[in-house]
Amino acid sequence: MSAKDCGKHGHGRRKLFRRIFASILILAFLVLLTVLLIWAILRPSKPRFILQDATVYAFNVSSPNFLTSNFQVTVSSRNPNDKIGIYYDKLDIYATYRSQQITLRTAIQPTYQGHKEIDVWSPFIYGTTVPVAPYNAVALSQDQSQGTVMLMIKMDGRVRFKVGAFISGRYHLYVRCPAYISFGNRNTGIVVGANAVKYQLVTSCTVSV
Repeated sequence: MSAKDCGKHGHGRRKLFRRIFASILILAFLVLLTVLLIWAILRPSKPRFILQDATVYAFNVSSPNFLTSNFQVTVSSRNPNDKIGIYYDKLDIYATYRSQQITLRTAIQPTYQGHKEIDVWSPFIYGTTVPVAPYNAVALSQDQSQGTVMLMIKMDGRVRFKVGAFISGRYHLYVRCPAYISFGNRNTGIVVGANAVKYQLVTSCTVSV
C-alpha cells in the first residue's frame, strides 16, 4: 500500500469522526430545544410557602450573649402547577435574627409533591445557649421587653421538577418567612402548656429557585 493510500485512509477516518461529532451535537441541540419548548409551554411556577403559626416553648437571652430557644412552626407548601411535580430532595429549616442564625438546622423528610398538592410540615427548631453577637443580644432583650420580636424562618434545600417521565436536574430552593412574635402579651396567642404559647401568623414567604 502506498503512502498516498494511507493518507486517503486517514483523511476518511477524520471525516467520519467529524460527521459523528456533528451528529452528536445536533442530537444534543434537538434534545435541549425540546426540553426548553416543553418548559416554555408548561410555564412552571415556583412552589408557594406560607408560615401558618409558631408555638414558642422557650426563648431566653442569658448573660453574656447566649440565646436558648425552642419552638415549633407550621409551614405549608403548595405546588401551583397542574402538569409539573416537585421532588423535595433536601430541605432544612432554621431561624435567624438580624441575619444571624440563632437555631440549629432541622431536616425535613424528603418528599414528592404532585400537581396542585399541598404539604404541611410542623418541625421543631431549637438552639441551646447559642452565642449571638453582642449587639444582637442587646437588640433581642430590647425587642422582648417591648413585646415583639421579628424573626426570619428560613428554609434551604434542593428540588427537582418532573414533567411526565422527564425529571430535571437539582435546583437550589431558598424560602424566607418573616415571623412577628408578640412575647409581651400571652393573650395574643393560644396557651398550649404551662410555658408554651401558639401564635397564629399566616405569613406569605418569598421563594427563590
